Amino acid sequence: MLKVFEPDNVLYVCTCGSEKPITKIYFCRHCSQLRCGDCVSHEVDSHYCQNCLEYMPSPEARLKKNKCANCFNCPSCMHTLSTRASNVQVPNPDNDPKIVSKKFYYLTCGFCRWTSRDVGIPDQTTASGGWQETENPNSKRISQLMEYYRLLAQKEKLEKERKKINQKYSYLHISEKYGMSANVVRKLAGLPPSVSSKDETKKSEQLTLPEATSAVEPLPNSFLTQPLNLASVSTMKQRLFSPQFQPAYTSNLFPQNKYMHIKRSQRCKICEHNLSKPEYNPSSIKFKIQLAAFYHIPELRIKSVSKLYLEKTCRVEMVLINPTPHPAHITFEDIEDPPKNLSPMKLPPGELILAPRDDTAEFDDVTDSKNYKDDPNVVTFRKSNKLGFMFSLTPTSKDVVVGFRLKHDFINMVVTLPGETPREPQVVWITHTLKIKLGTIIGET
Repeated sequence: MLKVFEPDNVLYVCTCGSEKPITKIYFCRHCSQLRCGDCVSHEVDSHYCQNCLEYMPSPEARLKKNKCANCFNCPSCMHTLSTRASNVQVPNPDNDPKIVSKKFYYLTCGFCRWTSRDVGIPDQTTASGGWQETENPNSKRISQLMEYYRLLAQKEKLEKERKKINQKYSYLHISEKYGMSANVVRKLAGLPPSVSSKDETKKSEQLTLPEATSAVEPLPNSFLTQPLNLASVSTMKQRLFSPQFQPAYTSNLFPQNKYMHIKRSQRCKICEHNLSKPEYNPSSIKFKIQLAAFYHIPELRIKSVSKLYLEKTCRVEMVLINPTPHPAHITFEDIEDPPKNLSPMKLPPGELILAPRDDTAEFDDVTDSKNYKDDPNVVTFRKSNKLGFMFSLTPTSKDVVVGFRLKHDFINMVVTLPGETPREPQVVWITHTLKIKLGTIIGET
């Protein structure tokens, strides 16, 4: 049986120490360092609906609670609802005794066959829009609690600011020296206006905070007298899908507005340059800037591994891929003070040269190994920008993991603005630490 090696078996060590596959890290060409998801700052560029691809600015999305007004999810199976039309015979509005047919629209799910008519939602006369969101019965209480705690947070913030300012100088000293009021001094200091204690007391008196109690309402008699129909009871997933209502029965399931998705850009935390920036158009999958590591860093893959035995020399065949349009020179180095879980290995000596990437060579079966002086004991094959090589290791633990340092040159093409003198490309030598998971040993012999 052929063993398949996953891409997660080859891990690149980021500058922060985390181990990630090459498909999940970025390469900052300004810092010449690897950056993982924890080493970049995430910025929201735009909001859009994944169903109708409607673009929405961030302020508008915030007002609409990051929900699309035209698209809904099924409350039963959580799939997207579609709009269906039906002809209904209605009286003629022009006082004509004739009956005319009129189109009405309703929501239906193509997976579980749930419809908006099941819960008594009236049909609409238009295909898009007009579906009103069900109002939360506790919305007034929630808004009162949010306003109360917002006042508390503001009061605590003002007290902290007052303590910091009192350590340096007091408002009384400034007002006496320059004849300014306390509100003017706060405005000059860039602080928000103080909230009067009377307003705080008035708002806090209007709100009654909930108190914990041991009294529990008894169950209705229907739970004991009537038989249980599981088809009419909602599941835990359906209840959590509507946290504002948490319906106990399927007859109370209402469609939920689809949440907006975002297009985000990643920025390096060190030099603050963009590493990834998508297009604003929701239907576009292109990027304005895309500095993913597999576009700039040589990729290492596992091709084959011999049977692994404890304390016995084994051989591994790897594949190197050059993604850049420039030749790559690669050397291998041992890790200084390696961890105990790493098995000792014999790295390929000398330098390996990878040909530049050529999209037309992907359809050519002719190898170009004659142009390179490769050691047949190390290099197993060469095709286009790919190269296979062998190395040996001696497993010392049950889970075989090897590690080494990969050093290669990177040609940084400096972008110049129109009218500037073109600058020569910069050649930078970069070293990465790699860890490879080869599997588990078979036995001692």
